[in-house]
Amino acid sequence: MLDEQQDIHEMIAYQAPLEEVLEAITSWVNRRIHGALVSIMRYTPERNTLNMVANAQFSARYQRTLQDVGIGDGVGTCGTAAFLRQMVITEDIMTDSRWEVFRAAARLEGLRACWSMPILTKEGQLLGTFATYYRHPSAPSPACQDTLRKAASLVALAIVRDQDAQELNHLKAWHTSLFTNHPDGVYKLGLDGRLQQTNAALERLTGYAEDDLMGRHYTELLDVSSHEVAEAAFESTLTGASQQQEMLGRSATGQTRQLSVTTFPVTSDDNIVGMYAICHDITLRKRQAASLELLERGIEASPVGMIMADARQPDTPIVYANEAFCQITGYTHDQVLGKNCRFLQGKDTDPSSLEQVRTALANHHDVEVTLRNYRSDGTPFWNRLRISPVLDTDGQCSHFIGTQEDITQQRRQEAQIAYQATHDQLTGLPNRSALESHLTEAFHDHQEQRQGLLALIYLDLDGLRGINDALGHFIGNRLLVAVANRLRKLLGPNDILARITGDEFTVLIPDIEDYPAISAIMEKILRQFDVPFEIDEHILYMSASLGVSYTSDSIHSAHQLLQRADLAMVEAKSQGRHTWQWYTPRAEKNSRARMLLRHQLQLALHHNQLEIHYQPVVDAGSGKVRCNEALLRWHHPQHGMISPGVFIPLAEETGQIIALGSWVLRQACQSLVDRLSRGERVAPVAVNISSLQFHRDGFLSDVSSILEETSLPAELLELEITESVLMKGGTQAVDLIGELRALGITIALDDFGTGFSSLSYLRDLPIDKVKLDRAFIQDILNSPRNAAIVQGVITMAHHIGLTVVAEGIETHEQQQDLIRRECDLLQGFYFAKPMPLDALQALPDTLPHRSSTIDRHRPEPIRG
Repeated sequence: MLDEQQDIHEMIAYQAPLEEVLEAITSWVNRRIHGALVSIMRYTPERNTLNMVANAQFSARYQRTLQDVGIGDGVGTCGTAAFLRQMVITEDIMTDSRWEVFRAAARLEGLRACWSMPILTKEGQLLGTFATYYRHPSAPSPACQDTLRKAASLVALAIVRDQDAQELNHLKAWHTSLFTNHPDGVYKLGLDGRLQQTNAALERLTGYAEDDLMGRHYTELLDVSSHEVAEAAFESTLTGASQQQEMLGRSATGQTRQLSVTTFPVTSDDNIVGMYAICHDITLRKRQAASLELLERGIEASPVGMIMADARQPDTPIVYANEAFCQITGYTHDQVLGKNCRFLQGKDTDPSSLEQVRTALANHHDVEVTLRNYRSDGTPFWNRLRISPVLDTDGQCSHFIGTQEDITQQRRQEAQIAYQATHDQLTGLPNRSALESHLTEAFHDHQEQRQGLLALIYLDLDGLRGINDALGHFIGNRLLVAVANRLRKLLGPNDILARITGDEFTVLIPDIEDYPAISAIMEKILRQFDVPFEIDEHILYMSASLGVSYTSDSIHSAHQLLQRADLAMVEAKSQGRHTWQWYTPRAEKNSRARMLLRHQLQLALHHNQLEIHYQPVVDAGSGKVRCNEALLRWHHPQHGMISPGVFIPLAEETGQIIALGSWVLRQACQSLVDRLSRGERVAPVAVNISSLQFHRDGFLSDVSSILEETSLPAELLELEITESVLMKGGTQAVDLIGELRALGITIALDDFGTGFSSLSYLRDLPIDKVKLDRAFIQDILNSPRNAAIVQGVITMAHHIGLTVVAEGIETHEQQQDLIRRECDLLQGFYFAKPMPLDALQALPDTLPHRSSTIDRHRPEPIRG
């Protein structure tokens, strides 16, 4: 038996075809267990099903039956074994309830017993099942069970080795394609600086054939003037630091070219074994830069349309016009030079504006007007014209310089302002402002006529944020448009559908007969969400929560109708979503409960009910604590610990997050200073900053004041911001971050990767750290896409000098994987859960790598 197993191991080691290995394992089991019919089923993760591998021991009919077999408790012997992750024995198929669906097929096949063992990797990943069938009722002996386990292990080893081989071949193909087809010259260097591999682009760039390049020292491709820079870059790369330098290359014919050369090390087993270099020809770019510099010295105006006119000649002729001017007007230089610019005027050009221009020219003054001018083809355009006098050395006006900007599109946009002020740009539906206007008018009409009912339906989409986070806002926006289109089809001629916020819609029904008619409309709306939405290749299932209010004696204003519909919708959400609710006083009661919680949160801030917990951030390699993140907790005197998931969103809605954030920042700084005063060794503290707090006037001075009052060195404080801070701030946010860093404060971009413009932030922001969101980490071992994204972010971040922190580390395997990817810092339950200050003080400077089981069902705490 050992010899046979050895033969199988050798087949696997020498990468024999998987089908041959599986056939060998089948034969081995047949020899070990008399009368066994062997079945191997492969697991398909995308469909969560099992599929029988082709096998001559079973009929084609039976093999077809055992395709796409579901996984679950009670789905045959194999489906149950895959579900339970353990051996399952069916001694008699005819009496086993798990075979109800497949019993007829088994009877036709002449099968009576089945023993199945799940095929699992050492990490517990399901690959399939290994089963033996018998033509008579039978139970396995211990020896048979042992044979099944060994066979399943051999199959798992064969499948994993086959998958690894396929992945390796895939990676090799990618590398070869990237290297060979790269448009820039790419070459591989040994530690001695000699070329070991080149691509075709390098041959074109240098003029050397591949055979001539191989073995050459890299300095032979450069002008002697660049040798010193090149050698310094080579030595720095050997220490592990990527380099990018501009150098002067010299081809085989002696021709020189300006090059941007990037070198980066190749590391194996923590040792640098060589390096790659990429040569980009920047000769043309350099020449263009020199030309632009020369041009900029002669032009001191905007790069939009520009002309210069001679003030000393009769009729002030044009003596210069740039390309932009010609493009805007449609005239060539020959048609423009020597003429007065009045050829741009037409019958609709405003005479008063022209008089302003004439007066300014006569008095040598600046002037700015907007004129309706005409292009060479007669089409009109709006021209924002600015004219200034140009004085000579004697102070006399010699020329006029004029800049013009085509603002036709801007004028069109201004014409659309009225429409945009009352309509949602994404869906084209009326917005909240328009709804309130329509609602007020409809309510007034109903009060006068008193016929039928005026009903207002408030609809909120369930789970849109999750779709935005998972697939991006582009898909989320298209989904909103699709929802709007479906709802439009339900409208009557006088009904009004509006989008009032991101995922909230309303339907105003000015005249509806009775309550059953309202109920019918509500049900019809819900049924629209029974059919999934198809957006590109995504099949998206959505649900909605609806609330409805209608006119009655207790409603005295249109606003009250909207408020009650909103409360009814909130009540529908609390009922489990994808349902609808009439307005009831209970909905208003729930709203008051939220108001009470808001009041209690304010009291908690002033009555010591809040507490800061800390979670360490450790060095990826050494485990040394580099930072501690401050997290807010609320101990309610009656209700105990209140989840941050409840009070943090409420605080953000009400603006209380500003006071909470300031309290956390002050307490975290003061606690660190207290520890320093006791002579304790401390790590910096990281504090999360909300978007509202960041954009509040005086935020910078508040931070400075807290540092000054607590005497905390600024280098011991780290502020964590999210992309939402930047979406609302733009340039001002970037400037504020720069001022915070100037104080010595470290800035980290938290939850990186969950926004839709992350790469631009990574490029432009003056930050120190990037925190990878746990969503990318939790599947890094199983998801090649996640792993590629994580590796890409780490590499890009390191190239621009940023430290990378990975959040949500729960296992040793995740830690090791991220170390191999050269992630700098790690954070998660694997090292330590958030803890009170006294527990933090008891922690050692270096955290041991725990091996205890992680509670995978408990999520990371929500940050305060």
